[in-house]
Amino acid sequence: MFSSSIQPSTVSLFSSTNSDSLALLSTHTDPQLPSDSFIHLLNDSKSEPAPPSPACLISSSAVSTSGEESGYTLGQTVLHIQSPTIRSTYVRCPPAGSSEHLGLKHPWMHIQVRDLGRQWSFEVGVVDRGGRQGAIRCSTFQEIPRLTVSNPPLLHLPLSFPSPSPHRLTTWSTVALNLPSLLSHFTSLSLLESAYERSQREGRTDSIALPSGTYSHVSYVKVYATCRLRRIWFSETGSGQAVPWEFQLYAAE
Repeated sequence: MFSSSIQPSTVSLFSSTNSDSLALLSTHTDPQLPSDSFIHLLNDSKSEPAPPSPACLISSSAVSTSGEESGYTLGQTVLHIQSPTIRSTYVRCPPAGSSEHLGLKHPWMHIQVRDLGRQWSFEVGVVDRGGRQGAIRCSTFQEIPRLTVSNPPLLHLPLSFPSPSPHRLTTWSTVALNLPSLLSHFTSLSLLESAYERSQREGRTDSIALPSGTYSHVSYVKVYATCRLRRIWFSETGSGQAVPWEFQLYAAE
């Protein structure tokens, strides 16, 4: 999508406050769960407008609109992604079924997300200079790093949100990944030994090319249920560097 374009130092892939925020993403829900599997734009502090019937927002203190919590939410439109089955409900760029690669070459990925008290996961596809592909998945239910020799190989990493605290300025978090540094974990000896042992036990003997060279670009991004999503962007610098003011998080008054 972007491989032939001139890429500035910061590229915003998704912003919930844009007029056509889902222009670059496809959405996927579970048709077997019409009341609990949906993707919906709403105001974070008010949780309005309500999703179309029969969809129903989860009942959780994490999405409370009481005055006690409202000061720690955002007075902005965000994307609510909800489902009890994580893998069935997600947004993806490029859209599912597309043969295109995203083609962004930036080493850093950033995602602004709100914890809703349910399990959550996101995934990014990476490609090395030799064209070898891999997938990096971060999730709140994974306890230790794990490598699966699949097609593409999957590096599954644990992720945790900060504990609830009245001293936090907002219930939102910004997760930043340095993609080149994570690429080397696909060839970690300890992870490889465990991965191939599982493959042998499961009777899988396929030879899979693991990404092992210099980082080249991102092939896709997927964000699964359940969370609220504000922005996804890529940059040349890490989380400690200044970002445009519109990328920063401001709690509702």
